[in-house]
Amino acid sequence: MRTVYRLVLNAVIVAALMASSAAPASVPTLAACLEASDFIVNAALSRDNGMTRQAFIDRLNGDFVAIRAFPSELRWFVRDEDDERFLENAAEHVFDAPSAPAVHRREFLQACFERLGI
Repeated sequence: MRTVYRLVLNAVIVAALMASSAAPASVPTLAACLEASDFIVNAALSRDNGMTRQAFIDRLNGDFVAIRAFPSELRWFVRDEDDERFLENAAEHVFDAPSAPAVHRREFLQACFERLGI
C-alpha cells in the first residue's frame, strides 16, 4: 500500500508542476485516475461477490451509452472512445486475471499514470 501512496504523492507533485499545460481529451487528470481506480476496486469487489464478467461489462457498456448523451467536457473519466476502451480493458482484466482489489487498483493507477506521462 505504501507504493500506491508513494505513486500518488509523486503524481500529485508532477501534476502540480504541470498544472499550466493543457491535456488532450483522452489524457485523464490525476483526479480522474484516482476516481477511476475506485471504480476498478469496485469491479473487483463485484467480481468477488459473484457478479459475472459479462454482466459487469454489459452494464459498463450501457453506462457508456448513457454517458455519451452528455458533452465530453461534462463527462467524468470516459470523455471519448479511447477512455472507454481503457476503462473497459481494465475492468475486463479484473475478471480475466483475478487478484486482490488493491492489486487491481495499483495496476490501473500505473497504467493511468502512464497516460498522464507520469
